[in-house]
Amino acid sequence: MDNLLQLIVSGLATGGIYALAAIGFALLWQTSQTVNFAQGEFVMIPAFFILAAMKYLSLPFWAAALLALVISLLVLGVAFKRAVVDPLLHSGFVPLVIATLGLSLFMKEGVKIFYSAEPQPFPAFDAAAKVSVFGAAVSMQSVVVLGVAVATVLALQLFVARTRTGRCMQATAQNPMVARLLGVQVDRMIQLTFLINAGLVTIASILVTPIYYASYNNGETLGMAAFIAAIVGGFNQIRGAIFGGFLLGIIDNLSAAYISAAYRSVLPLLLLVLVILFRPQGILGRVEERVL
Repeated sequence: MDNLLQLIVSGLATGGIYALAAIGFALLWQTSQTVNFAQGEFVMIPAFFILAAMKYLSLPFWAAALLALVISLLVLGVAFKRAVVDPLLHSGFVPLVIATLGLSLFMKEGVKIFYSAEPQPFPAFDAAAKVSVFGAAVSMQSVVVLGVAVATVLALQLFVARTRTGRCMQATAQNPMVARLLGVQVDRMIQLTFLINAGLVTIASILVTPIYYASYNNGETLGMAAFIAAIVGGFNQIRGAIFGGFLLGIIDNLSAAYISAAYRSVLPLLLLVLVILFRPQGILGRVEERVL
């Protein structure tokens, strides 16, 4: 029983990271119908911003993390939208997909060439430290990751549901034309979702990199997991992306422990196929027609 609880807490911690990246998929799709296939690399690269700031500017970790957040907001939030998404948004879905795939390769190879092809250690909480959760010894790192991920998700949910700006974002996602008629600054709301996505991937990067080390190919696994989580939970619902992320994290850990590590990547894909076949809108998603 204790071992099961440890696996569930660890799975929830991993799922929280998946959820942060999956929320970005959902936000960008709802507001601008953008599917960012470089989302995994967006999670990967803030860690290298931090390492570069610590190495070349001799900044302490939290100062480097703050600088990395600012850089991520500018590069992954503002520059990505204006240089990649805006010019291609009205050219159709396929050119935008190709552009984000190309951006994914560019970011991955750029880190490999200009920083390092070898995995880099990343500052972390003491993974050896244990805390008791209902009698089970759980690593401090899992507890911290889960706590930060849940706090971030709750803060975002409160922002979207309880603030005027959040309600304007919802209106933009539901019907941009009507939102414009009601005086909502749609373009500003869309830009805000890109900035929120940049902030979420930076937090996810800080949480996940101590576990997997900083590596140029981290984005492949993280991007695929977040994409599957968003589809399984519901691509048009933030709560669906959250649910899908946590569900995928738990399945990932339990399958590795009780079935086989060889099937660790197979079961999420099987779940994806089943959801697409029997509930294509996702477990918590809704069937809707988008009006542009």
